Amino acid sequence: MTRGGPTNSGGRTQRIPRRRPSPNARGSNRGRDLPFVFVNMAMTADGKIATADRAVSRFSSQRDFEHLLELRATADAVMSGARTADQEAVNLGPGPSRFRRLRLKNGLAEYNLRIVASGSGSLRPGAEVFRHHFSPVIVLASERAPERKLKQLRAVADEVKVCGKNEIDFRRAFEWLRRSWKVNRLLCEGGGELNGALFRAGLVNELHLTICPKIFGGRAAPTIADGPRVLKLADATLLELRSMKRVGDELFLVYEVLGPNR
Repeated sequence: MTRGGPTNSGGRTQRIPRRRPSPNARGSNRGRDLPFVFVNMAMTADGKIATADRAVSRFSSQRDFEHLLELRATADAVMSGARTADQEAVNLGPGPSRFRRLRLKNGLAEYNLRIVASGSGSLRPGAEVFRHHFSPVIVLASERAPERKLKQLRAVADEVKVCGKNEIDFRRAFEWLRRSWKVNRLLCEGGGELNGALFRAGLVNELHLTICPKIFGGRAAPTIADGPRVLKLADATLLELRSMKRVGDELFLVYEVLGPNR
């Protein structure tokens, strides 16, 4: 199974020698009860993943979209936040037949499991992800989601799992996904609030980041990791660059997540 960087189409991948022992190699706090979690995002040169009004959220190249599908072809499950699933016509599926064949070559099911995180239950029952029935859709929610909304989601989702009181307890949810749905590799595609929660919980193993040659600006424009801010450098998540590749004016980077900078 392909890991650690983009494929070689359209550019040359430069591998970066490891500078320190890998916590992922030792198992670390991820343990065997949790899936390997990798995040894939595209951002502008000033670190934005959409304009401030969310009107523009697709701005990378066709090559980056193919890269997204290549990464999906290595995952048992693909996850996004409710806002992403609501505002964009995404079905979180594997894409055209060549990517489904790649999944089979990687020893995976032809179609990946699909997961949407909606702590408040705000996900629309009419979202695009529910209109395609090629694989199960799971909704993760918290106890603050009204029962009325949970009932509506249960009518369209294959399963609604409530984990956590006010916010989703992702560690507990991921343990459940590993145990009940055999999810060994989980790809998260944002948005920023979801990514931020996973980084804060120490659940991300790897970050795939495409830097695009655009500037959006905007103080309120979302970034790859939103939510509560870090107040001390020691609490920042530490990354180590594992590979990089230039395709046209885009850079494809892969970082290993080492944990807090302590």
